[in-house]
Amino acid sequence: MKTSNPVLSRLGQAAERERAAGYAPPGQYGYGQPGIPQQYPGQPGYPVAPAAGAMSIDDVVVKTVALLGILGVSAAAAWVLVPDSLLHIAWIGAAIVGVVLGLIISFSRIANPALVVAYAVVEGAFVGLVSKVYETAYEGIVLQAVVATFGVFFVMAMLYKVKAIRATPKFVKGMVAVMAGLFAVMLINFVLALFGVNTGLRDGSPLAIGFSLVCIVVASLSFVLSFKEVEDGVRMGLPQRYSWTAAFGIVVSLVWLYLELLRLISYFQGDD
Repeated sequence: MKTSNPVLSRLGQAAERERAAGYAPPGQYGYGQPGIPQQYPGQPGYPVAPAAGAMSIDDVVVKTVALLGILGVSAAAAWVLVPDSLLHIAWIGAAIVGVVLGLIISFSRIANPALVVAYAVVEGAFVGLVSKVYETAYEGIVLQAVVATFGVFFVMAMLYKVKAIRATPKFVKGMVAVMAGLFAVMLINFVLALFGVNTGLRDGSPLAIGFSLVCIVVASLSFVLSFKEVEDGVRMGLPQRYSWTAAFGIVVSLVWLYLELLRLISYFQGDD
């Protein structure tokens, strides 16, 4: 099964290897399917240990909720336990570890639930610490950003459901290119900021507001890629554990959107 999503292409290749090694989603061993001979235990090609099943949309929903729960608990723990004197050092460390884990998960050819859960824990700590900084400066801003984040998510889900926005091959390629470009810009800006260099992208200036708006639009549209990833994964019959990878994509977009909304709202409440 072909897909325009590069991540799903890699996952599809992994699924093909698993099927060649003996796994097949339910119904793919000829049970009543026209033109396909039935397979029985002991015959060549019959799975040695049939998997529990292929991933489904329900699997992804459950995994996404679970990851958000883990992220929320980790965020709350970091907010309460990390002393103010270590706040900035801790969130910079969590940000770096989160980026590394995210890249490993994104470019890995296997689905690793343990890595995805580890990412949720680390990213939760990062989100909690950053949120504490903003909430201390602008009371009530965290609740505003959370409500806005999930509001955008549900709007995008509805637009995708009614096919108002479709993940065509050109859309996917364009989004991947834009997201890669934004990631590179933000990474460079982050490194420069560590050395005290102000690029103007995150200081509340008109340029910073415009950059945040671009990031918010792209982060919102990235949900379309996640929804397409889930749709393709189910159609391709990926093993159930790949639902963790799909859920990871949704959580990454939610965190990115939340942080950009948090920053944008702060621009209109005073200086950073």
